[in-house]
Amino acid sequence: MHRPNKTDLQVLLERHIGRDRGITAAAIAATLGCPERVVRELVTELRQDGRAVCGHPADGYFIAATREELEETCAFLRSRAMHSLVLESKLRGMPLADLVGQLRLKT
Repeated sequence: MHRPNKTDLQVLLERHIGRDRGITAAAIAATLGCPERVVRELVTELRQDGRAVCGHPADGYFIAATREELEETCAFLRSRAMHSLVLESKLRGMPLADLVGQLRLKT
């Protein structure tokens, strides 16, 4: 099976600009012929390249059409990241502020 690359996903997403044109991970996976996990990996690669790939479980994936859509996606991603940090702080038995302080690089 051919593994699609981030360019394949970017070409597909060019037809999905704006929240109202979102496409689910399942539909992308079916179109590209790959598992949904690969779709999520490709989305991450595009985001790491600075591409404005937005997504939310309710809307699917899409390219931001407005600054507001991009800001909402950034807020969603931050919320998920903060949730993970809270879980880590609970597992370590330390306050979140202490954990975050430990994550800072010394300059």
